[in-house]
Order: sequence, then C-alpha cells, then structure tokens
Amino acid sequence: MEVKIGVQNAPREIVIESSQTADEVQNAVEKALEGTEKLFSLSDEHGRRIIVPADRLAYVEIGEPAARKVGFGTL
Repeated sequence: MEVKIGVQNAPREIVIESSQTADEVQNAVEKALEGTEKLFSLSDEHGRRIIVPADRLAYVEIGEPAARKVGFGTL
C-alpha cells in the first residue's frame, strides 16, 4: 500500500510502500494526532521503519493496495 507523508517545514513528502493495511495506518495516524503517541511510525515492505514526530505531521495520504507486479512489463 502506498503511503505519502507530508512533514511540516520539509520541501518533499515521504513516499513508502507499506505492508500494513489501511486501517493500521489510519489507527497510527489517529493515535499520533490525538496525542497518545509522540511519534508516528510505519514500516515499509523491506522492514525499514519511518519515524516522524507527531507534532510535525502535515498530512498522510493512504493509497490503494499495490498489486503484485509480475513479468517484465508490456512489449
């Protein structure tokens, strides 16, 4: 699932492919915004963790689940 994270005072957004579901990402965002969590963290499909201070979140865009790519592309 593609997730785009906007960070305040940062010129570019963070884009990751996460193995988490849309509901899991939404719950993490809600906890960060209501103040129960100081950090917003997600893990990508390679196991790397992205951690953003909760008070610096500008927006989080949750995309469609990514379909598995098979083959070498179209000819």
